[in-house]
Amino acid sequence: MKGIRQDGLVICPPCGSAFPGLRDGVCTDCWYASRKRPKPVRDRFAKLARLRELGVDPYGHAFDRSHELREAFAAFEGAEAAVEGAGDGGDSPEIEGVRVAGRILSYRDLGGSAFAHIGDRDGRLQIHLRRNLLGDEGSALMDLLDLGDWIGVEGAVFRTRRGEVTVRAESLTLLTKTLRPLPFGKEEVGEDGRRVVHSGFSDQASRYRQRYADLAVNPDVRELFRIRGRVVTELRRWLDGRGFLEVETPILQPLYGGALARPFSTHHHRLDRKMFLRIADELYLKRLIVGNLDRVYEIGHDFRNEGIDRTHNPEFTMLELYFAFADYEDVMRLTETMIGDVAREVMGTTRFEYDGAVVDLGAPWARVRWDEAFSEATGLDPRQAAEKDLRALARETGRADADDLSRVQMLDALFSDLVESRITDPVFVYGHPIEMSPLAKPMRGEPAFAERFEVIACGFELVNAFSELNDPADQWNRFAAQQRLREAGDQEAMEIDEDYVRALEYGLPPTGGFGLGVDRLVMLMTGKTSIRDVVLFPILRPEEGRS
Repeated sequence: MKGIRQDGLVICPPCGSAFPGLRDGVCTDCWYASRKRPKPVRDRFAKLARLRELGVDPYGHAFDRSHELREAFAAFEGAEAAVEGAGDGGDSPEIEGVRVAGRILSYRDLGGSAFAHIGDRDGRLQIHLRRNLLGDEGSALMDLLDLGDWIGVEGAVFRTRRGEVTVRAESLTLLTKTLRPLPFGKEEVGEDGRRVVHSGFSDQASRYRQRYADLAVNPDVRELFRIRGRVVTELRRWLDGRGFLEVETPILQPLYGGALARPFSTHHHRLDRKMFLRIADELYLKRLIVGNLDRVYEIGHDFRNEGIDRTHNPEFTMLELYFAFADYEDVMRLTETMIGDVAREVMGTTRFEYDGAVVDLGAPWARVRWDEAFSEATGLDPRQAAEKDLRALARETGRADADDLSRVQMLDALFSDLVESRITDPVFVYGHPIEMSPLAKPMRGEPAFAERFEVIACGFELVNAFSELNDPADQWNRFAAQQRLREAGDQEAMEIDEDYVRALEYGLPPTGGFGLGVDRLVMLMTGKTSIRDVVLFPILRPEEGRS
């Protein structure tokens, strides 16, 4: 066959290079370059080709910075303040030999020179490019730059006549040539001097789907995820300082449990067995309490095969903690103290605006009995209400799934629709019906209810907590009841976990535990009303088309 070499490689007709195979008659490089693209993208590909003709590597390997952009700015202002403090009337200082790098955010070509702004993770700095200073190679490179390109410059930092701190570039290095224009928006400078960036994304789903571009052009989005990182760090610091041990439990499990939810499943080929992504960390963490690790926590991802809405993403982050010799009252005190402390440390306050209301995460939080709140909202006694009456009320509230819900699911759904939705400030709702709480101890003196609480804030559950059930016979019976619900069609009910019951037989001391939705806590502290805003890469519907 024409174009086949003796070593089996195929010659690509357009470029003449040898490849193991071709796609549509050309090599992968030529196929990629010839894809149908909008004109702005084609123009950048043309610049990429020109750079390679000039011998410029469009994708650099490294750049040794002397300063981040904010550091360079601060260093110059420090030098300037020192000169002014000396009071000798000297010239404005310059800092020589500064090497900085960033993405091009703006570019103003003046012919013989150009002014540009570059940005890195949290800084922004003006650079001045002069053709006569950069020479022929640098001048040619200037003509091939675009917004969004990553560049490095070396030179002196000075202040322009207009008063802006600037790097006079004596050398220019292209670090990465971008082939797709970023959706930069308009920028305004307010009266207080702060820059406000109006996003170039017109479609919110595109921002979630292309989070990399969203982060690149929106400093406020970068700041939101810095806050999220600080929240997680501070939760760890708070718990570590109180003797809790951070642990890691299996994500891939032979049997899921610890919550009422439908799991994601997969298959382990070597063992030829069905496996599940965990829906909660609970049962493994309590096994560790049995093993004398008496204060443990885990911050990790859980997975629930459920619907997607403003407070639910199938993959989410939970903090679960358990500590021996405690009950749910102890966990209440820990919860309100920890969340208030974390809010103050990260944000400097416990008061936040959320969905048109002000929520205060500072202690103490109100306490409300579950059954009393349910009865007040529905007019029904949750212990005695007939299933038909619960179902009729569920239909009245507009639940399309009312006919498919079990009794327990209807109690939970009605409480969510009629009680939780009306709560703003954090409230401890405690004393749930025992049939809703298969892993919690019965309430002392009222065995029809559980020593359990949920923290409800701004209309959704933030924390779920128990005095943990440690009677192995009772736990077996609860699992068996859940198994019967599964057999009756409830896909969220638990299965019997015989190994967990065996662990209880070795002795679980009195234990208090909780699960905190980290994503939801970040939502409250940043005023974001959709969980997608605080998850870097939320799960979305498939993308219908690409350009």
